[in-house]
Amino acid sequence: MPEMKNNLTVRRVIALLLTYVTLCIAGGVVGGMFFIPGVLGLNGMARTVAPTLKTEDIDFDVTSLPQKSTIYASDGKTVIASFYAQNRTVVPLRQVSQPMQQAVVAREDRRFFEHAGVDMQGVLRAFVQTFIKHGDTQGGSSLTQQYVKNVLLIQAKEKNDPIAEYHASEDTIARKVREMLIAVQMEKQYSKAEILQGYLNIAQFGRNNLYGVETAAKRYFNVSASNLNIGQAATIAAITKNPARYDPSVAQNQPEAQKQRNIVLDLMLQQHFISQSDHDKFRAQPIASTLNLQNNSTQVGCQAAGDAGFFCDYATKQILNSKEFGKTAKERTKLLNEGGLSIYTTMDIHANADAMQAARDTIPPADPSGFEVSIAAIKPGTGEVLGFGINRTYDPTDAAKSDPTRTAINYAVDQKDGGGAGWEVGSTWKPINMVAWMQQGRSITDIVHPKGLYPKHSFACPGYSGTANGWSPKNSEGGVGGSESVLDGLVHSHNTTQAAMIDQIGMCPVIDAAKTVGYHQAPVGDTLFSSKNWPGPLIIGTVAASPLTMANVYATIAANGVECTPIALKKVINKQGKSLKVPSANCHQAIEPAIAQTTAYAMNQGVIRSDGQAKKAQLDNGRKTFAKTGTNEQTRMLTSGFIPGQVATFVSVGNAEYNVSFSGKTINGRSHGYWYGADIATPAWTEFMNKYLADINAPIDNSYGNPDPKYMGGASVSADASSQGNSGNQYRRDAYRQSEAQDQQQPQVEEQQNPDADQNEFLDSGDDGQ
Repeated sequence: MPEMKNNLTVRRVIALLLTYVTLCIAGGVVGGMFFIPGVLGLNGMARTVAPTLKTEDIDFDVTSLPQKSTIYASDGKTVIASFYAQNRTVVPLRQVSQPMQQAVVAREDRRFFEHAGVDMQGVLRAFVQTFIKHGDTQGGSSLTQQYVKNVLLIQAKEKNDPIAEYHASEDTIARKVREMLIAVQMEKQYSKAEILQGYLNIAQFGRNNLYGVETAAKRYFNVSASNLNIGQAATIAAITKNPARYDPSVAQNQPEAQKQRNIVLDLMLQQHFISQSDHDKFRAQPIASTLNLQNNSTQVGCQAAGDAGFFCDYATKQILNSKEFGKTAKERTKLLNEGGLSIYTTMDIHANADAMQAARDTIPPADPSGFEVSIAAIKPGTGEVLGFGINRTYDPTDAAKSDPTRTAINYAVDQKDGGGAGWEVGSTWKPINMVAWMQQGRSITDIVHPKGLYPKHSFACPGYSGTANGWSPKNSEGGVGGSESVLDGLVHSHNTTQAAMIDQIGMCPVIDAAKTVGYHQAPVGDTLFSSKNWPGPLIIGTVAASPLTMANVYATIAANGVECTPIALKKVINKQGKSLKVPSANCHQAIEPAIAQTTAYAMNQGVIRSDGQAKKAQLDNGRKTFAKTGTNEQTRMLTSGFIPGQVATFVSVGNAEYNVSFSGKTINGRSHGYWYGADIATPAWTEFMNKYLADINAPIDNSYGNPDPKYMGGASVSADASSQGNSGNQYRRDAYRQSEAQDQQQPQVEEQQNPDADQNEFLDSGDDGQ
């Protein structure tokens, strides 16, 4: 008896609710209000149902749905990766084929164009089947109601409201009535076309968060929703009843998916949407033969980007770390995953592919040495990052923890951008010293006189009391070496010449020059520029920076002294079609053009002269080449350089996480007792540069790198002469005559150690070799 009484109570409640909804539909909410107190009083549902009488607080705008964000290469067409919480691309109804619209109506709500939000026949049928005949539970929901349910679910998730999410999906009479009431109100505010458009964009059409008809069309058939034919439309419309079971991309689902497709075709025929011949034609086709599956991978984001994964990670960090895209990290993450952004990046598909190939050719990922190759390329004068090369596979999953050939760390960028602690830059620092020298009004033909010992408090300048310890630098060939010009000091990459230069001008101009041309340290929170606790070996590159930072330093020299902040984003457009503000490159004149040109000239001399340490960097086809090699304590092999107007590139080779010596190592089948940057980093640099410049058909223009007479002791050098390697001969002869006269007036300094000297600073940091 109690059970029968309970069943009767439920039936009475439903009957009264159905009466109320019927009155809402027939006579409006005002008439229905006369009955609702009795309905709500029966089972205490007032708190659940009453709020549903209002629709103003619910956003049914289809453009506000979470949408997929897509990242493109610099060509604006090549897709690098997609990000989404729900894989959806919203399209207007006019871009959905008529068969697709008809298939959904036939499957979900055949009286959609007749009812006012609630299909009373469907509701009564479901009521009788479920509560009178005690059969299987049936929903009876109209298409409008289903749209309401989906919107409420999405908005609950958006607000991180688990209670609202539960109420939006609970299998109760209260939820059904709530949907009915909102559906009735919706139909008064929105047209049938608008509701159908909303449903087609919000419904789930497959596994792995696949939402919306446009995404489904691309996924299963590689066509737009506007081009779906009858059979394709029926296949997609059938999925919504059970997305996991009816997804035709899963082979074991295909028999059931085909059965469901055929049911939709039958319904379309019954409702006179299609002819008998079309029905029979598409029903006869095996579903597997109709598919043209795209993007079958379940991977989302940069992991699915292949060799562009490292660039993708860097580009997304620019969004996640930039205030332009939201005040908080949570807001920025939400925008990336749900904002439907079109993100156009600076990545050159040739540069990135060529850099990745050069890195792997230099040291294969599985090479027993375990050394990393890290390459960064940037376009001078723009700040545009062109690509990265790392001899690893990008992988942010736990699989990378046990596989040394995989990593999510981009060793070419700063720590805050997803990189590591940086690479000691060795002798590639030395052009910065030359810039500082000229900024102090000096000439690169000036002769300096290296000393065997620079005692404690050397290199002092305003606000800096000098080195904390003594320092005895040596050159790679051993010893201190003799007097030579600043130009020759760079060509020969002599450490001792650098020390002699800084002994004259002090450390402060060097630090200022480094900051001016775009240098900074890689680790988060580094205090290089603020601490004023600078060790002497800093001037030969014992500091750690990312390859991208160093490529940017060289890009400043390549661009007539214009320095830019590296950027990865050219433009970002949101789902409303509005362009969002992106981080600026802030390009500006950082150093005097004459200083940039003169430094470039000196670098080119290091390539073309027979005694130049960078001569292995010469590029193909007589292209004027600007490069500098470097080595740091046998743990870092380095090369950096540029072609003006095209690309500046930095290559670093070593163990990115620990200081592991190259001495005696076999790398990619080659063995050396002692390795230099020119042995392994330079071949990687030239391979990339030659291949990339050929791929983009970069013209050969050898007009850059003209030294200014005021920085050449008052003499001028023509571009033709400077590119032939002969222009420095007369300057060297004059310089050495001047040097001999000066040496006669200066006592020779003995190579001896000072008791105050730190023994750790007697290492040959920053040495170069051929």
